[in-house]
Amino acid sequence: MYRLSLISFLFISFVNSNELTFNEVIEKDDKSVEISFLLEKVSLVKSYSLNNPSRLVLDVYDTKLKEDINISYNYPIKKIRSISEGDTSRIVIDLYENIFWEKPTQVQTKNGVMLTLVTKRIKNLENSIRDIVIAIDAGHGGKYPGAVGPNNILEKDVTLLIAKELERTLRDTSGYYPVMIRSNDETIDLNSRYQEARKKGADAFISIHADGFRLESVKGASVFIWSDEASSTVARNLSEKQRKRIQADIKNLKDDDFNEDRARNNYPEMYKNKIDQSQILGTKILEQLKRDPYTKIHKQNVEYADFRVLKSVDIPSVLVESGFITNPEDAARLKGKAGRRMIARSIFLGIHNYFKQEPISNTTIEMNPDMVLYEIQKGDVLSEISIRFGVTVDSIIKLNNLNGQPIFPGQILKINI
Repeated sequence: MYRLSLISFLFISFVNSNELTFNEVIEKDDKSVEISFLLEKVSLVKSYSLNNPSRLVLDVYDTKLKEDINISYNYPIKKIRSISEGDTSRIVIDLYENIFWEKPTQVQTKNGVMLTLVTKRIKNLENSIRDIVIAIDAGHGGKYPGAVGPNNILEKDVTLLIAKELERTLRDTSGYYPVMIRSNDETIDLNSRYQEARKKGADAFISIHADGFRLESVKGASVFIWSDEASSTVARNLSEKQRKRIQADIKNLKDDDFNEDRARNNYPEMYKNKIDQSQILGTKILEQLKRDPYTKIHKQNVEYADFRVLKSVDIPSVLVESGFITNPEDAARLKGKAGRRMIARSIFLGIHNYFKQEPISNTTIEMNPDMVLYEIQKGDVLSEISIRFGVTVDSIIKLNNLNGQPIFPGQILKINI
């Protein structure tokens, strides 16, 4: 392992400025290269790739460079350099060739916040590409059970099962990378949910819930985006429920966390664009929920509510109420694997249709929006794969020239969606 390091330790002083320092480059045994920097606090980071010549760019907002960066390196990295533009630090990574790269992540350590970007060499790439990162937030958990339905069905259990179903589809579909905000029955405060999405570099944030109401006759799925003003009585009630938890959670914001409220004031145009994109994403998901013959719809249009988990300054964010768990029909549907799979399918197809319409440059989805590649997992059968993607078995067989041949784990299927 080859290691290049300019600093070994950084003492952090929590001041208003956020100083950025180059840390190191590590060549891993799998031939990937890890480039890292140190910050004093979690930051707003925009990252993208450019062509001709090939390079990666990181814009780190509200920071200042401790010192200019100008480091030559080994293949495939030609040079790492920095540019200061006002209160934004721009890191440019010049490349010898196109590579696969992962969006930079931020991890809080005893030495500060580690900002890390990973690159991997893949032969014959026309452009440097990356996966689309989807943050999946299973609502409630731990000491917060959420709504309670018949036979003690808990919202926190239903949301986690739907989230895991969505994670599975995204994980095994080329071009997507899912991040689970919680993977088990744990208590996570509201701040940590959107903070984690930022630290993982999410391109979209999906929060999954199952509603509850005093009248068991009320049923159906809904999709929400953020607004100060609620769009309906149900949205207002949900907003009020969350406000009871918000004040305590706001106080838990740490010095090195990212302050979304301040960022919304500092970058109003960025925030307006995020709201517009959230509306498009929410509409795409709602369109798919409407096509599900087993899911009833509570509201025909995207709703608005004051949900703190949706208030990121730049990440399109949607909350999906998968149904009213207090309604016997909805509860029965959400209790069964088939019903939860249909909700997860609707969310996945909505996400995919959103990125087809609003493509991110130099991603797999942008280059081939009408086809995905799915890696077959142990236990998969064509009928379940077809349900997962909303296509017919015959279309999969024809596109992949299966002609009665058995499928096997690890096999890659082309699927038109």
